[in-house]
Amino acid sequence: MDTFELFQRLSVALAIGLLVGLERGWSGRTEEEGYRTAGLRTFALSGLLGGVWGAIAKETIDSGGAVALGAVFVVYAAIFAFFRYREVAHDGTFGATTVVAAMLTFALGAFAILGSMEVAAAGGVAVTALLAWKSLLHTWLRRMTQEELRSGLVLLAMTFILLPVLPNRTVDPWDALNPHEIWLMTIMIAFISFVGYVAVKLAGDRQGIAITGLAGGLASSTAVTLTLAKVASENAEQARLLAAGVLFASAVMAGRVLAIAGVINPTVLVAIALPIGAVGAALALGALVLMLRSAGGEADHGERSIALKNPFELGTVLQFGAILAAVILATKVLTGLVGSAGAYLVAAVSGIADVDAITLSMARSAGGGGATVAVAAVAIFIAVVVNTITKAVMAWSIGGSAMGWPMAIVSALSIIAGALGLMFGAR
Repeated sequence: MDTFELFQRLSVALAIGLLVGLERGWSGRTEEEGYRTAGLRTFALSGLLGGVWGAIAKETIDSGGAVALGAVFVVYAAIFAFFRYREVAHDGTFGATTVVAAMLTFALGAFAILGSMEVAAAGGVAVTALLAWKSLLHTWLRRMTQEELRSGLVLLAMTFILLPVLPNRTVDPWDALNPHEIWLMTIMIAFISFVGYVAVKLAGDRQGIAITGLAGGLASSTAVTLTLAKVASENAEQARLLAAGVLFASAVMAGRVLAIAGVINPTVLVAIALPIGAVGAALALGALVLMLRSAGGEADHGERSIALKNPFELGTVLQFGAILAAVILATKVLTGLVGSAGAYLVAAVSGIADVDAITLSMARSAGGGGATVAVAAVAIFIAVVVNTITKAVMAWSIGGSAMGWPMAIVSALSIIAGALGLMFGAR
């Protein structure tokens, strides 16, 4: 490598050390100088040391440079571990995190020279994040149940053991079902839902209707609607506030549709960005207005907070996978038989309960010999519209007219905004 590239790579190695050292130094900022093994400077020097030895090894690779790098790493780790041992013996504590962080800092510094700078930098960010999230992760572990742990482990095993062996080709006569793709998309949805599930677990009971809607909407805006509508039936005076929570969840649903489409097929994302974005923006704006105008500030619904089902539970994952496969197959067959009308019919039916499956299906098939991008965009919009109407009907029938009226008005305005977006986007 030339001198400029070497400086670049050494700068990345130093930056990794500074980043990790910043977190370690901040964590031990209350300790006196000389009473801790390493801080900002030591970790920065460790990253640079790894980079320098990585450069030496690269230049002498044919004469034992790799062996020398390995030997230096062992010596470095041993020295660091010795000083860390003296520190924990003095403090009467236990902990190997700092030693492992130091070893990773050296290794990533070397990798910044020998491998990809981008990957090394990403590794440094990941190490720092894990160190900084100590309290958050420990809180999560304390609140995790045995059932959640078992479900997560089973799903991880199925992901990393089953996914690689699933055939990455269609296996049905209609050339629609690819087991590898279906399972991969199922895992993606489970992960998105898990984000909301973890947020709820860490926050404990609901800290307000807004948080309830936003967190619950990541998992299921329909479930949020059912739960808050039941609360509204007994707390009519807080119907506006509860409707705001449902609308927040629906706005998150619109954002989730955009995220899924963007991951699967960016072309479809471009086609639906304006109409679905308009729907989501209108729902969020309506929720904010209702939140500000609601009397009483917050709804006191006691223990009626949403109890989200663990999205990593095996039964939940398999159920969604089956639904997704059925929607994909129905979309493919009906589109082949009656054209775009078949896709629209499937979208309308599936939108009653869920929009994720039809979004995944249409984004996957658009432009690949199935539906066109325009048909996929309209189908996804239909599913979102039907889902929005369904939730308004649920809110009215369960929560009463006090909740139904604001839901109906905001939902209608959001659909109009989305329809205008679809028309303008098609020009």
